[in-house]
Amino acid sequence: MSTVKIMAIVLIIAGILGLVYGGFSYTRETQETKIGPFELSIKDKQTVNVPVWAGVMAIAAGGGLLLFASKKS
Repeated sequence: MSTVKIMAIVLIIAGILGLVYGGFSYTRETQETKIGPFELSIKDKQTVNVPVWAGVMAIAAGGGLLLFASKKS
């Protein structure tokens, strides 16, 4: 399987996941303080929304790459 076909499949899967889930969230530590034996850290939860148009464009680009790769072979 060529690299172009693998990239096309990855784009299609990423586009489908973007449409199904609509976004993802992650947690990061923003501040950490140590006062003697005590330790304080703040964890901040971030959410990233994936626009619908980005998912559709990823699927279309992956499909276009698959068509291009199959015609070239």
